[in-house]
Amino acid sequence: MSQKKKQAYTEDKIKTLSSLEHIRLRTGMYIGRTGTGAHYDDGIYILVKEVIDNGIDEFIMGHGERINVIIEDDTVTIRDFGRGIPLGKVVDCVSKINTGAKYNDEVFQFSVGLNGVGTKAVNALSSYFLVRSHRDGEFVEAEFETGKLIREEKGKTDEPNGTLVSFSPDPDIFKKFTFNPELLARRLRFYAYLNAKLKIWFNGELFHCRGGLLDLIADESQFEKIYPPFHFNDATLEFAFTHTNRFSEEYYSFVNGQHTTMGGTHLAAFRESLAKTIKDFYKKDFDAVDIRTSICAAVSIKVEEPVFESQPKTKLGSQDMGPKGPTVRTFMNNFMKQALDNYLHRNPETAEILGKKIQESERNRKELKGIQKLARERARKAKVHNKKLRDCRIHLDTKKDGRLDSTLFI
Repeated sequence: MSQKKKQAYTEDKIKTLSSLEHIRLRTGMYIGRTGTGAHYDDGIYILVKEVIDNGIDEFIMGHGERINVIIEDDTVTIRDFGRGIPLGKVVDCVSKINTGAKYNDEVFQFSVGLNGVGTKAVNALSSYFLVRSHRDGEFVEAEFETGKLIREEKGKTDEPNGTLVSFSPDPDIFKKFTFNPELLARRLRFYAYLNAKLKIWFNGELFHCRGGLLDLIADESQFEKIYPPFHFNDATLEFAFTHTNRFSEEYYSFVNGQHTTMGGTHLAAFRESLAKTIKDFYKKDFDAVDIRTSICAAVSIKVEEPVFESQPKTKLGSQDMGPKGPTVRTFMNNFMKQALDNYLHRNPETAEILGKKIQESERNRKELKGIQKLARERARKAKVHNKKLRDCRIHLDTKKDGRLDSTLFI
């Protein structure tokens, strides 16, 4: 095998990349996998999400109840009707990393975009990127190619306030890709579940929801529900759940409107609080596994300055509700205990069904455990038949057929 030629480690080998160059070189740090568009979390959908998130943040702060999404071939156009990017900062907000208003709690209290990266990553990873901000009769429009500004224009407009972004993912980064309308529709449905008054139009199709997470449980779970779903909705916490006729657990979790597909501290706190509250209500030391078996649940929480475990924001890492708030665990425990305990006392029929379901899961688990134990015992008794070895149940000096047998240890 040939030996690699040694390279000198000198000053000229040290590189300093600009922010956008770094995004293009280390794409995975910012959007996760690039993919081809066949998977829900592929990079092209993260680019769409990063732009829509800005419109969602505007909606959460009370500005704009509509977002238009149009995808033609490889070009995505998203128009929100929020306040619009301040005109003097349009270029900076889409091209200078760590620049934006999301660091200001007075402007965006419960924002999912806190790192000042999202739209800049979309810009850097697009062969074509256009942004236009409309504010009070004026607009600023800027056009980029692979993150580099090529045109800026200012003028008057009759358009309502808001921001328009149009981009085409760079084929040098994403290679061969195709937008899957079904995966996009699923993502937009989740936005609608979490934002009851918001209307999202996608290529002429309306995504609008009034029931929140209750509708999510009804629509997304294809399994038979054994009792009417419980639903609790507050300014900072919403959750809904029921038990179904399936065996495993099914969860949908969200933080500040972001679908956290890998869960995080809020989902762990929900699962723990649910089990504890139900144990206390029935005054029985049920196993948490039996309580959660067959559950279908959705939980959405709003956290100030959330910390996610990666830029795609699929898992919450925050331990606290905010700089001055309680822990996520304490907050969830307190709300769950009050809301769920009251509900079960006020709905004895549902409480009875739930109690029987937990006991049924307990019986099934113990029966399965007994079967597994019996199978292990039978497996230990099974022997590999080999004529060259004697059965070790025949011990030293045991007479058999007039002969003296010995035991062979291996």
